Amino acid sequence: MRARDRAAVSALRATLAALDNAEAVPLDATAPRAAALEASPVGAGATEAARRELSEEEMADVVRAEAAERLEAAAHLTAPAHTDRAERLRTEAAVLLRFLDDTEGTAQSA
Repeated sequence: MRARDRAAVSALRATLAALDNAEAVPLDATAPRAAALEASPVGAGATEAARRELSEEEMADVVRAEAAERLEAAAHLTAPAHTDRAERLRTEAAVLLRFLDDTEGTAQSA
């Protein structure tokens, strides 16, 4: 892998995980947490939880939040020993914002 792609790969992997987490459905507080083994669901996919669908705007919000988080963390890294890490965070944020700008540009032109 080329060195200049590492920041992009890191940012995109973290953002995909954040999108996956955003699709999670909150647990019902009244649902039972444990049951007898014989009452457990059986079969392929029996324990899969439903996921919610994110709209394009919700996905864009998650990407914006990930970029903002990186820029904020970079702003806090002011010590000379952390300049490389801060620069990497800024690069990751730029990748996410550029990707977001590209997708918003194509949506507006359509």
